[in-house]
Amino acid sequence: MTRQHDELRSISIQRNFTRTAAGSVLFQAGGTTVLCTASIDASVPPWLEGKGKGWITAEYNMLPGSTSPRKKRDRGGKVDGRTTEIQRLIARSFRATADLEALGEQLITVDCDVLEADGGTRTASITGGFIALVDAIRSIQHALPNPDVFPLRDSVAAVSVGVVSEQLTLDLDYEKDYAADVDMNVVMTGGGRFIEVQGTGEEATFSEEDLQGLIRLAKTGIQQLTAQQAAACGADWPFS
Repeated sequence: MTRQHDELRSISIQRNFTRTAAGSVLFQAGGTTVLCTASIDASVPPWLEGKGKGWITAEYNMLPGSTSPRKKRDRGGKVDGRTTEIQRLIARSFRATADLEALGEQLITVDCDVLEADGGTRTASITGGFIALVDAIRSIQHALPNPDVFPLRDSVAAVSVGVVSEQLTLDLDYEKDYAADVDMNVVMTGGGRFIEVQGTGEEATFSEEDLQGLIRLAKTGIQQLTAQQAAACGADWPFS
């Protein structure tokens, strides 16, 4: 069945996918699959010690078998520029709605490992990783400085949009992303506020009307993703 231009790929969310991480989610969007885990460390980076604030960071990686041909592993601590840019985006997205003082002096690391890549790996990492982050915080909420204050002010989700064959298109898979004249990644809160917008013309330009249309399309997609996040979390979802 052909997917409509304004339709998300099929989404699957499996919480508690691993036993060892405080939060873990297997997130699938069409042919893209990302394992997101959130781990807690009782210490913070040295530059935050004694300041009464926590920190949220992220790491992102594409496993060798996630693409064809095989992607080579990073070796010797070397991380390529694309990976560095994506993991910084993921971490910024989570910190944008975080109350780091309410978190207390602890570090949460969200690891996003791409098992299968068919476009939209960074947006899937943000959307799935946020659920893992919520679950990790729930596991320690009783021990927070003020357990009644959840240290995330709003939810976070992300989606890609683009112009493909002159059609505004939601949630680009690899084929559509490759063919897109314009592609854009949008990160937003559940309340409809923007965290980050990354848009590029690929040997093409786009109009203000195109930009506004892409933003509207992304907002619609993120509203749907937020609803799916909330449904997956059930009673553990901390936002009204």
